[in-house]
Amino acid sequence: MKRVAAVDLGASSGRVMLGEVGPDLLRLTEVNRFWNGPVDVRGTLHWDILHLYRSMLDGLRTAGAVDSLAIDSWAVDYGLLDASGQLRGNPIHYRDSRTDGVMDLVLTRVSDEELYSITGLQQMPINTLYQLVAEGSGLAQADTMLLIPDLLAYWLTGEAGVERTNASTTQLYDVRRRAWSVELAQRVGVPARLLPRLWEPGDVIGSYDGTPVIAVGSHDTASAVVSVPASDERFAYISSGTWSLVGLELDAPVLTEEARLANFTNEGGVDGRIRFLRNVMGLWILQECQRVWQDDDLLRLLSEAAAAPPFAVLIDPDAPAFLAPGDMPARIAEYCGEPPASRGAVVRCVLESLALAYRRTLRSAQELADRPVDVLHVIGGGSQNELLCQLTADACGLPVLAGPVEASALGNVLVQARALGEPLPDLAAMRALVRSTHRLRRYEPQGKPADWDAAESRVFGKGDTA
Repeated sequence: MKRVAAVDLGASSGRVMLGEVGPDLLRLTEVNRFWNGPVDVRGTLHWDILHLYRSMLDGLRTAGAVDSLAIDSWAVDYGLLDASGQLRGNPIHYRDSRTDGVMDLVLTRVSDEELYSITGLQQMPINTLYQLVAEGSGLAQADTMLLIPDLLAYWLTGEAGVERTNASTTQLYDVRRRAWSVELAQRVGVPARLLPRLWEPGDVIGSYDGTPVIAVGSHDTASAVVSVPASDERFAYISSGTWSLVGLELDAPVLTEEARLANFTNEGGVDGRIRFLRNVMGLWILQECQRVWQDDDLLRLLSEAAAAPPFAVLIDPDAPAFLAPGDMPARIAEYCGEPPASRGAVVRCVLESLALAYRRTLRSAQELADRPVDVLHVIGGGSQNELLCQLTADACGLPVLAGPVEASALGNVLVQARALGEPLPDLAAMRALVRSTHRLRRYEPQGKPADWDAAESRVFGKGDTA
């Protein structure tokens, strides 16, 4: 049996998990959970990276002796190191407004079509490329860029590099060559020296107090997809949390003009796979509503939402109005032109709107990749939201299998265990172990597809596609 520590950092919380892996054994024990989120300092949103580092160390001490440890986190954000290896400033949060208008500037230097042909990435102002361009002259004093999990690993080991699945989210990575696109970086004004060496999932980065630090799928979604308990290739997934990542697992990127226009992304996965997906706004909108209401009783809110009239009020959850922190109930009312009748109605609006976005995205993914699917796996924290899972099954017309909840941590643990010699030769073996050790909940589609057709037309326009 292998005993490993998985540091799993999400956009709203972090955790250190103790993982145990052996024949017919895959067990997680939470040893430290801590808050994460934006910190507003004089109008700029930052991450509290030192809080995350200290909380990680607290968790590692609590975990005790382990065979290895690894870190995964959300994508796109980074720290800049100077030539002496010192962090030049607290990492800035991707929801900060500093990238406003930067995408338009970059597109005067390199076309959208060329960007997509190289990187295969969905156009989003939060992408690392646009954040780095927004740094402007600040890049002159920087020597290396490290994404969040790689920065924390550097502080543990003294070794600088970026793991490949996370590098693929930066819009500075050539998805076909599986290498940094130095020419692209230079064209948009990002110095090539900022792009460090690349780690493969399973590489040993270095050691911390004698414990190997292993690169895993350091983008949390890459680790989450490892633990999708699929039994064959005809599946889709939603990694459901603060964001919803909706897509397919493929052997090669889809770089067609149709995929670009549909704003689909091709991100690297473990074992060279491609995560063909779209970022859809996730439970962030509901989380912000709860923050404004100062109401932590999610079960009561979901009960009220289940009793609220269906399709009364709907939004496009990916509208720019819902990206930044703020008064989400007021923004929903402004978007709709009328306030929903109750808090339960607001929650139902958010969940039905998410289900519609999933429906639209999943349909497009299947068409663009020519990959029909038979089942939709919902993994991550959102898999516990029974109402959202049922609405997703209803909207997509597919059975939904919900679970595991701690998907990113499980994928992190599985890749570590394989690197340490456990007989888990491929993703199929890892997924079989998840299926045999974790309970899943199945949701069958209910209701009338025509009702969802009409609702989709109300929000996105008749015949519109993702």
